Amino acid sequence: MIEKATTSSADNWQRRYDIDWLRTMAMGLLIIFHVVVSFQPWAHTILIIQNEHSLKELWIIISMINIWRIPILFMISGMGVRFAMERRDWKQLLKDRTVRILLPFLFGFFFICPISIYLGMKYYGKQAAYIPNAGHLWFLVNIFLYVLCLLPLLVYLKHHPDNIVLRLLSRMFRHPGALYSAALAIMVEVWLLDPNYFTYYIQTPHGFWLGMVCFAVGFIFISLQDVFWQAVEGVRRSALALAFLFYMVRLVVFKLQVVPNTMIAFESMCWMLAILGYGSLYLNKPSHSLNYFSKAVYPVYIIHLPVQFCISYFLLPQPLPVILKLIFLLAGTFSVSLLMYHYVIRRLKWIRPMFGMKLSYS
Repeated sequence: MIEKATTSSADNWQRRYDIDWLRTMAMGLLIIFHVVVSFQPWAHTILIIQNEHSLKELWIIISMINIWRIPILFMISGMGVRFAMERRDWKQLLKDRTVRILLPFLFGFFFICPISIYLGMKYYGKQAAYIPNAGHLWFLVNIFLYVLCLLPLLVYLKHHPDNIVLRLLSRMFRHPGALYSAALAIMVEVWLLDPNYFTYYIQTPHGFWLGMVCFAVGFIFISLQDVFWQAVEGVRRSALALAFLFYMVRLVVFKLQVVPNTMIAFESMCWMLAILGYGSLYLNKPSHSLNYFSKAVYPVYIIHLPVQFCISYFLLPQPLPVILKLIFLLAGTFSVSLLMYHYVIRRLKWIRPMFGMKLSYS
């Protein structure tokens, strides 16, 4: 019955470990992306420290990932908010998101991101200066604004689980393949805004509205509970096949150049459905690794770019093979950031809130 699928209960709202894993992996992927950018010929144009010799071949793989790495982060954020609302009223939710998202953003804006800009300017011989900026934390303020702007709708959906929209979607998603209709939401967004490039997410109208759409879709997916999880597990294979097919069309036919945004939007949703489907099947179980890394990934992400810039500043000018530089930069960025988290951030009670963490840790 539809009512059973949409009615809240303690049993239905138990923790989803797969969502924790996917959030951790998504943020880890962003770190890898930033490291790879250092080995692209255009890195200097966005003030990222660039290696003299490029690895353009890597962009073939990154182009496959690039169209869903940010959308899935917003989608998972919407899912997280729906889970959080089961334990909080709207005032508690706003307080929690302010502490967990807005406070780290403001701290990063004034004290973390300026380090990267300073090092980048110094490396390229520019007049180095302290410049507060959103940097790699730009999406945090987007997520906070989504919660703020959509709050009345989110509260309504929580308290009216039998509303006509969720009832209709529950009925639809019981049919094989109907879940692909979710792609229409982002296809309409790119059709209306018609961005020059689908992957121009940072501080653009397209990036803001695409993020809001994905955030809302994620919230609705979780609101459907078992109906969604059964549907997404059911389409995981076909979604992966379609995603790869559309990627090959972009690669072979369009040479990764000018591709219709609506086609990219559909491919993006296919990747996300495949990831969610396989994640639900294989990752929804607790582990000690998840317990550690799910707590570590947020502060590690916040500090990773200044760490990457510091290592790049000294490593990239060295006469080493480009592959070795890539390996050293990846390993160094992750290991140094993790060490800083493990031995400094999580142990200093006063600094933990600046990285979106609770005052105590286990």
